[in-house]
Amino acid sequence: MRTWIVRAVVAVVSAAALVFCAYVLGNRTKPTLTVATWEGSYGHAQASAQIMPFGQASGINALLALYGGGTRELAVQVASRQYQWDVVDLELPDAVAACQSGLLEPIDPSELPPAPGGAPAATDFVPGGIGPCWVASMVYSQVIAVSSVRTMVVPSPTLASFFDTKAFPGKRALPRASAKLNLEMALLADGVAPKDIYDVLMSPQGIARALKKFDSLRGNLVWYTSAADGAAMVIDGRASYAALPNWAVYDANTGARGQQLAIGWDRQLYQLEVLGIPRGNPKAARARDFVRFATRAENLARMASWIAYGPARRSAQAMVQRQPELGIDMTPYSPTAHFDTAFAVDDGWWRLHGADVDVFWQEWLTKSEPNEVTSPVAP
Repeated sequence: MRTWIVRAVVAVVSAAALVFCAYVLGNRTKPTLTVATWEGSYGHAQASAQIMPFGQASGINALLALYGGGTRELAVQVASRQYQWDVVDLELPDAVAACQSGLLEPIDPSELPPAPGGAPAATDFVPGGIGPCWVASMVYSQVIAVSSVRTMVVPSPTLASFFDTKAFPGKRALPRASAKLNLEMALLADGVAPKDIYDVLMSPQGIARALKKFDSLRGNLVWYTSAADGAAMVIDGRASYAALPNWAVYDANTGARGQQLAIGWDRQLYQLEVLGIPRGNPKAARARDFVRFATRAENLARMASWIAYGPARRSAQAMVQRQPELGIDMTPYSPTAHFDTAFAVDDGWWRLHGADVDVFWQEWLTKSEPNEVTSPVAP
């Protein structure tokens, strides 16, 4: 066979092989990663700021699954080794429970990306942000909310003014369901050092001290069952102050009634949303890639630009921008932008001791005065 014929045949075969390879590669199913997260604005923010950008950057088909809280479904997946989730966005109490039950993969802090300035992740995250099985993503807090009209005649609310009904009269709205947050708030207002709060709560005398602080509000208490209800109480005048999640203030101010609430950040009680990887998941390496990507400072800031949560890394706060759809400045609503006196709620402590403490709380609630009842939302 002549040389040019051989070359032509080789060229045709090579071209056909390249076309075939391109076809196979173009039609091959992409590797997938499924992130379980919350429905509503939180899930929308996470999809926009973390999940879709990760898929675009990695070439992986990054998917979102809805998760409703708790550890039951996670436990079923780990026990059966039938994994519908590769990464889960958990509230910290559930992450603590899952970690202690062996449901989450361990996390090595040294593998997390450093801050933009080079500081290691271990020093960049807020206290409690990196655990043995989780990495924090977002921060949310219980804060003090007042009418924005009221702040024109009185100083910005503080924990001291919340408990001072003589100088600052009016009803105080609080969540009734749990002693958690309420007792920390009372002890901080009573002068207990933040580092000593949980040591004090270990004894019946310490719990009694916290409840005695609430006794000072007798006759001025109203209870709410939902954060939206608590915000409405302040807006319509049924309460002068309310202890509320910071995101509830944002929701109220961006709702139909407009901006009517102001936030006092003094002694905010902060909690965390965290990322975890189901134990034994065969996609654990890919999941770790997502966790590293999602917890870069710039990606946490991008998510905090969508919703009224703070980024869990200090270096990310300066990167938070206006809400992309509404154009609202998110910094006034971000916990980590007002972190000077922030107090970290210890979810591990509450997991161990919450049931015992709640006995005292429920007993105290039975002594509430008749006017200290949950107030319905005004029409």
